[in-house]
Amino acid sequence: MAANNRRMSGKKGAQVGSGGQRRKGLEGKGPTPPAEMRKGHKKNRLANAKARQTSRRPAARGRGGKSASELVVGRNPVYEALREGVPASTLYVQQFIDNDERVREALQLAAERGGINLMEAPRPELDRMTNGLNHQGLVLQVPPYEYAHPEDLLDAAADESADPLIVALDGVTDPRNLGAVVRSVSAFGGHGVVVPERRAAGMTAGAWKTSAGTAARTPVARATNLTRALEAYKKAGVVVVGLAADGDVELTELEALEGPVAIVVGSEGKGLSRLVGETCDFRVRIPMPGGAESLNAGVAAGIVLYEAARRRA
Repeated sequence: MAANNRRMSGKKGAQVGSGGQRRKGLEGKGPTPPAEMRKGHKKNRLANAKARQTSRRPAARGRGGKSASELVVGRNPVYEALREGVPASTLYVQQFIDNDERVREALQLAAERGGINLMEAPRPELDRMTNGLNHQGLVLQVPPYEYAHPEDLLDAAADESADPLIVALDGVTDPRNLGAVVRSVSAFGGHGVVVPERRAAGMTAGAWKTSAGTAARTPVARATNLTRALEAYKKAGVVVVGLAADGDVELTELEALEGPVAIVVGSEGKGLSRLVGETCDFRVRIPMPGGAESLNAGVAAGIVLYEAARRRA
């Protein structure tokens, strides 16, 4: 017995038992988890891959950043902006202002729309806000515009189970042209407009007014680099068509308009930039029997969008 005790006490310190592991091993492990949760299962691998892809993809909408807030100055401009549905956060009214018809109409429109703060301010404060511009006692603050990301326009087409129809503007600096293009895209069933982040028109109050309210339902995306955005569209299966007066293909002969397409419109004077022009799959010309050398961006985009809509009908 003594020898047996010596063999059993060969280890130093307290003796450790099973800790209940043998008893736990006899217990059940519960119901079998679904295939998506079982490590090594094909469905588990697919679910993990999808989760990684989703985590890498930025959140939809608003990924193009925001513009700066803007002030609309003067009685007529403020009234027109309110009438055309330009987004507004605050209407500043000068203290002791002459209450003429335009002032009354602007105040009435702001009240009817709702959600617009009415603030009374002394004239020196409005002078300071507008850097001495002739504000005539009315100043309207337009909140920053929240741009979409170019990929969001593809998502919008996918949601409709439709081929993407997108317009990209290259070097267009007049906000009124941007507003006109937004209006045409909305009229002909397009999915949005892409503008470069720099040296290009943005969604100002002027663009909102020209869009005649359609900017509220037609997204404008902002691209850090327009060439890279167009290349990404091409990888997604979108045909990139650039408008050029010396284009190789006439608009009426372009079959690509029947499928997924991004139409690139350059400035009226310079046309497409070199890199953007080289990125295009086709350079297309609009036939002009009248002999005009060029069309402004809004008119050119409208013509091509109409042709695309006609073929898709």
